[in-house]
Amino acid sequence: MPNFPTVAKLADDLESGRTTSRKLVEDCIARIADPAGEGPRAFIHVDKDAALATADAMDALRKAKAAPSRYAGIPISIKDLFDIKGQTTRAGSRALDDSDPAEHDAAAVGRLRSAGFVLIGRTNMTEFAYSGIGINPHYGTPKGAWNRAAGHVPGGSSSGAAVSVLDGMAHGALGTDTGGSCRIPAAYNGIVGYKPTQRRVPLDGAVPLSFSLDSIGPLARSVSCCAILDAVLANEPVVALKPRSVKGMRLAVPTTIALDDLDGPVAATFERALKTLADHGAIIERIEMAEFHDIGPMNAKGGFAAAESFAWHRYLITAKGDVYDPRVFMRIMRGEAQSAADYIDLLNERRSLIARVNARIAPYDALVLPTTANTPPKIADLTEDKAFTTANLRALRNCTLINMIDGCAISLPAHREGDVPVGLMLAGWGGSDRRIFELAAGMEAVIRV
Repeated sequence: MPNFPTVAKLADDLESGRTTSRKLVEDCIARIADPAGEGPRAFIHVDKDAALATADAMDALRKAKAAPSRYAGIPISIKDLFDIKGQTTRAGSRALDDSDPAEHDAAAVGRLRSAGFVLIGRTNMTEFAYSGIGINPHYGTPKGAWNRAAGHVPGGSSSGAAVSVLDGMAHGALGTDTGGSCRIPAAYNGIVGYKPTQRRVPLDGAVPLSFSLDSIGPLARSVSCCAILDAVLANEPVVALKPRSVKGMRLAVPTTIALDDLDGPVAATFERALKTLADHGAIIERIEMAEFHDIGPMNAKGGFAAAESFAWHRYLITAKGDVYDPRVFMRIMRGEAQSAADYIDLLNERRSLIARVNARIAPYDALVLPTTANTPPKIADLTEDKAFTTANLRALRNCTLINMIDGCAISLPAHREGDVPVGLMLAGWGGSDRRIFELAAGMEAVIRV
């Protein structure tokens, strides 16, 4: 990955006068417009004029010592799932083309705007956020970081978000995560992606996939970048992140499901990372997580995502189902067969699952597991539905475990320079967000050695 600066470095450069918001935005716009790059596929809409005007305003405010935050003027991208006042929210679909422009910013967008971040544009995504692969038949599919000439998937559903950060078209990205949609594209592109405890960030103004599972989180270049953006999104003070020492960390590796059927590079990179952590003094214990066996049966009829997305889409599908991505349409329609009793059972089973898992992992600082079971497949290899479904399920599997237990999790790049990207996921129970950031910041510097 090119050596683009972190959010903290950009803030320092803006404060010192080494750069301006205008310069940062112009550079991002130039990268988006590069005909040899992925900008036309990573972005659905680029708000060039408004971004430049906002940049000039932030530069003037900083000169007057009135910048709304030290991060004012830093350009970020917004997933097409979020309302931005005056713009049409399409959620990566053609079915919403004729929707009225949003009257208000989504809550998360409003918080970023209030801190002075510059909204550079709307990023491409899996239609209606319903896949972990990132393919979009309507707007094209941006190529991921790995072996770009061959064309590997970017991961989804926040596909354009990850590529925008990877290629310096934005210096952070707003994404969502229902079953891995921040963490999977982060893992596939060698960046950092964070899924917060769901209740930290309001969902208002974001097109839902599953209101039980949807979380709003950042994708960025470092743990500290994600921690800064997460604090803004959660409407909390940005407090300097203090990395925890790896020595003495108590980490649990779940051997149930999470380590099954791993691609060779994933298994090798994960085991090397564990050895490195142990060499630095981490206490690593492999534990059975029998509770994870309950998740497959809970999702057998499509789970929360199918039931809740069908409830939201059912009238739109009646009117415009023919323009949906057939793969997305098929998954949404699984919700039609779920009964009210099925859904109530799901709610009860999930409450039990969360309580049992939280009790089991209480003695540990965090769980550690591979972010995905697979490395990013080639786009061309997924033309057949069977191949796509297999790759999608393998991409989503480990991340979904954490959404189902209402946890928080971060994906860190664990591969060595030049190797296929592999993510290491650090996860904890709901509400342990600060702990996860501190642990991840301690690991970040050592796991790729």
